[in-house]
Amino acid sequence: MPGPSRPLWQVAGKRDLEQEQEAQHWIESVIQERFPPIPYEMALRDGIILCKLMNRLAPGIISKINTSGGDYKMMDNLSQFQKACVKYGVPDVDLFQTTDLWDQKNIALVTQTIFAIGRTAYRHPEWRGPWLGPRPSEENRRDFSEAQLRASEGIIGLQAGQNKGATQAGQNFGASRKIILGK
Repeated sequence: MPGPSRPLWQVAGKRDLEQEQEAQHWIESVIQERFPPIPYEMALRDGIILCKLMNRLAPGIISKINTSGGDYKMMDNLSQFQKACVKYGVPDVDLFQTTDLWDQKNIALVTQTIFAIGRTAYRHPEWRGPWLGPRPSEENRRDFSEAQLRASEGIIGLQAGQNKGATQAGQNFGASRKIILGK
């Protein structure tokens, strides 16, 4: 039950510390830097590490990373990071909102976003670095000939209204109501 005794992160989404460690390890190996000795969510909060990650995966995708300045500059890093993710091909449904990380409302979603970036990296043949998570399945495209597509046109589906003479005649659903007129 959410209340003052439970931290906010437990309310929004269940954090998986193993996944967070895996995400942190992957980011560290991609950007070739260690996280500062502070909690995971605080290390990511200013967006600098996330922007470096995107610039490693797609060099130059973020032109200027704000490394100093107030909260506005740091929140701008998160905004640039999210735009870079979309450009890189990360589905926007997988992106966390700035407040999820900045206000620590949903750190689990931040980790999911990092895993989504890792999945997207598989689709970039130019990326030769470390991977995160399982390789996504490839599209299994099928090409049907015109004759195969036309073959189904002779089949009458049950939606057409015929079911070998069975009808719903005589069925009665629910209780019948007597309508009394003239009262």
